[in-house]
Amino acid sequence: MISHSPTRVCLTVDTEQDCPPFMSSFRGIEEGLDLLLQLLQQEDVSATFFTTGDVAIKYPPAIEKIVLAGHELGCHGQTHRSFMTMDEHAAEDEIRSASDALRKFASVTSFRAPYLAFPNRFLGLLEDQAFLLDSSQAKYKLSYYRSADPTTLKRVPASMTSSVLRLPRWVREPWMSALSSPIVLLVHPWEFVDLRRERLRWDCRFNTGRVALDRLRSVLQFLRGRNAVFLPIRELAA
Repeated sequence: MISHSPTRVCLTVDTEQDCPPFMSSFRGIEEGLDLLLQLLQQEDVSATFFTTGDVAIKYPPAIEKIVLAGHELGCHGQTHRSFMTMDEHAAEDEIRSASDALRKFASVTSFRAPYLAFPNRFLGLLEDQAFLLDSSQAKYKLSYYRSADPTTLKRVPASMTSSVLRLPRWVREPWMSALSSPIVLLVHPWEFVDLRRERLRWDCRFNTGRVALDRLRSVLQFLRGRNAVFLPIRELAA
């Protein structure tokens, strides 16, 4: 009898302001986060919430909810500024400030840079701040396939961009079926707020709100039906 290993899946949540850099509001934290946490509880999924230091400072009860629900708390920088525009001093300050803010709530050893863009020359800054895993790469970006600098960090790239999960079933399910384990999915709390009438890029606003929540539930159920096991991203580094 052939034994098939389960597909390891990590759902990651970039917990940030609404659709940066286009908006500066926090409706995703105020309105969308509770809906997402309820869905994850109903579907028995443990996720990793890559969170900015700004959110931790502005909304400490939200961070407490994430941690109390058993999810992993990760670091997403302090302000959601792009690391690609920073010098080393600014990057060090951004990482240290965010780490200090987040580690008041839980142990934080996983990192993801905003916009999934992080210069290799800054990997040592993550090591200095006791990070063990970096998820700042994406398999759908050319930079992932270029040679990387040596690092002690486990590097776990995102498998697909978040807007794919809001596409119709006939598009997204064949796409997901082609992904190899581990599958790292990506969503944002602001996607579960209706932003369809906002002046944003189409990929940021289409099928947001209740539709996004329903489609995420469908995604999780589809993957579970294909022998998936859901893990926080730190467990992929073990």
